[in-house]
Amino acid sequence: MSAIIPKLFTAIENLIPEYMQNPLDSNIGNGNLAVCIIDEQGTVHGKMFGSNNPRLRNIFKVAWTKASQVWLTGVNTGEYERMVFNKEVEENGNGIEAPDLIGWQGGQQLLLENGEKLSVGFSGFRGVTDIEIMVRALQHAQQK
Repeated sequence: MSAIIPKLFTAIENLIPEYMQNPLDSNIGNGNLAVCIIDEQGTVHGKMFGSNNPRLRNIFKVAWTKASQVWLTGVNTGEYERMVFNKEVEENGNGIEAPDLIGWQGGQQLLLENGEKLSVGFSGFRGVTDIEIMVRALQHAQQK
């Protein structure tokens, strides 16, 4: 983890300007973004990008909520909420009650080349972009 996490953060930082070009993304966090990563050992890694500290606090809270929900359930955010409301899984079956579910996209599991799973949450762009930036960052971080 000590090698891959900093590479992920650098890859994200390098991808941010590309996504900031799209007003649909840049208007959400106004350049304030956060990522939270929970590894299989339960260690939490995080980074905030931006300058509005009160806004970053709130955005990181969303990223942590996404990552921790994925860590508990093994299911992407949005998808897990759908499963609960369709009664495919018990509401509190994984320790998350309905008011605490996060239905937004942006929380997902990423699989490292060595087989380890990372539960990640990204916040500050549209949900579809939150997912995409993490997938792309992992690809960049694992390049040899």
